[in-house]
Amino acid sequence: MSTAVPTSATQKIYEIDPVHSHAQFSVRHMMITNVKGEFTKLTGEVILDDSNPSASRVVAVIDATSINTREQQRDTHLKSPDFLDVAKFPEIRFESRSVERKGPEEYNVTGGLTIHGVTREVVLSVEGPAPEVKDPWSAVRSGATATTKINRKDFGLVWNQALEAGGVLVGEEVKIAIEVELIRKTAPVA
Repeated sequence: MSTAVPTSATQKIYEIDPVHSHAQFSVRHMMITNVKGEFTKLTGEVILDDSNPSASRVVAVIDATSINTREQQRDTHLKSPDFLDVAKFPEIRFESRSVERKGPEEYNVTGGLTIHGVTREVVLSVEGPAPEVKDPWSAVRSGATATTKINRKDFGLVWNQALEAGGVLVGEEVKIAIEVELIRKTAPVA
């Protein structure tokens, strides 16, 4: 990923720390409970402009093969062509198109979410960024949480199985929660 050059003095550029970031999801199973899982490999970049939020930008890339629902057989099925088809579509990608401040530490980030080769517009409700802190190794860090809901069928994830008693095995609505820890990049030396 190329490093963007700040266009204003108020812009801060962050790299998503893949060690301390993840994307979680929840979907109904057999219409009676929620199954939760996560993607453990998440990278990307955030450009934040406090004085002009519309100049901010987010790019996040999830390694689709890193899916983990704590059930190997289910994970294998989710990686198959019935769902994510990770052999053809190894990444899930979000690129912001607009950022709107909703409160002191609240934003709506609208952008294109690409899953299974299909891109749809979604709105992430973002809490953060948290106030910056310096870690023991002198890096400046922050963090944020983003949430949204999608219909998996909108992304071509249509596999399902009817239940004998009625209903279906897998729900359509997917709740998504993304936790990112951000490492501030230093400005390049001119």
